[in-house]
Amino acid sequence: MKAKQSGITLIGFLIVLIVLGFFGYMAMKLVPAYSEYMGVSKAMTQIASSGTEGKTLDDIRRDLMFKMGFQYVDDSTIKPKDITLVRANNSAQLHVEYDKVIPFMYNISFLLHFEKSVQLQGNVGQ
Repeated sequence: MKAKQSGITLIGFLIVLIVLGFFGYMAMKLVPAYSEYMGVSKAMTQIASSGTEGKTLDDIRRDLMFKMGFQYVDDSTIKPKDITLVRANNSAQLHVEYDKVIPFMYNISFLLHFEKSVQLQGNVGQ
């Protein structure tokens, strides 16, 4: 009786390796951007929970940029114009919205759009 061989061939193994390598490379490019977004989110939560009584938008922007520095958020990622205050229902919300372009390979790039709002505590000055 002859035994049947089973398993993956060398060519099949190379194809699987190429596919896994492609997705691994894509993850290496995208994970830092999402990690940076988590830092932005954490800094926004810290600003919201610390209270903003009497602070102006410029003060809040300055505090947020300072806290994002501790979260390893790159200064070129978020510009001051990306940080806004939205007033609704007698309360203010800190709103951050930005895009990040990540070059992938050749002329292919990823465009990531991040947006987050947090409710601020206290009265925000003009």
